[in-house]
Amino acid sequence: MSQSAVFRELDIRLDRASSVPLYHQLAQSIEHAITSGELAPGDRLENELSLTNRLGLSRPTARQAIQELVKKGLLVRKRGVGTQVVRSQFRRDQRLSSLNEDLAKAGRTPSTRLLDFSVGPLADDVRDALDAGDVTEGDFVTIRRLRLADEVPLAILTNYLPARFDIAQADVEDGKSLYGHLRTLGVNLKIAHQRISARLMTETEAELLGVQRPAACLTVERLAYDDVGQFVELGHHVYQAEHYSIQSSLIV
Repeated sequence: MSQSAVFRELDIRLDRASSVPLYHQLAQSIEHAITSGELAPGDRLENELSLTNRLGLSRPTARQAIQELVKKGLLVRKRGVGTQVVRSQFRRDQRLSSLNEDLAKAGRTPSTRLLDFSVGPLADDVRDALDAGDVTEGDFVTIRRLRLADEVPLAILTNYLPARFDIAQADVEDGKSLYGHLRTLGVNLKIAHQRISARLMTETEAELLGVQRPAACLTVERLAYDDVGQFVELGHHVYQAEHYSIQSSLIV
């Protein structure tokens, strides 16, 4: 019998004296099993009836917990198969930070493949993406990298920075953080304006990210500035939508 045809009982412990709802405790336990690797992509989750009988829960409580993880993209319901684990997305808050550092903090293993490093004038379409006050005279450094998480291709990152910054190819190779290097140069990144969109990948993008077309991607165009309002970088980033999402909090 294949692994996907059976399920494994998780060691789930619920605190009925806690103010945290039981459905959320159950969802957190299952999510931890997924993110820790105890449950792998393709594994079947124990069904609602088994969960309710074993843990002394009501069916609606178990159903609500599972639905919470379906909405997060961690589980998927398949007719005739049951509820299965899907590859977890890397969920990133909207803040001005390094993807390399965020992956490491999330317990993932980041790695990088440098695709291009060059110094020269900007192409017209890239220059047009800059605000008028950001278009400085002189050359720009162009850095294009493939970022992987746990050896899975996650993003294609392209950054354009004024050549006044002391950046060499060795500074961004072997998984080194661009923003980390900028900090060592005394650059204090303070604010960024970004636009997030979705589209289908190009043939080149799909090949780099190891997927078959048609495939969806998230794109981020970011203009970043330092603490005195000086332009630092323009970023054009492409993320594999299956494995990446951006989350934010809205306050009224």
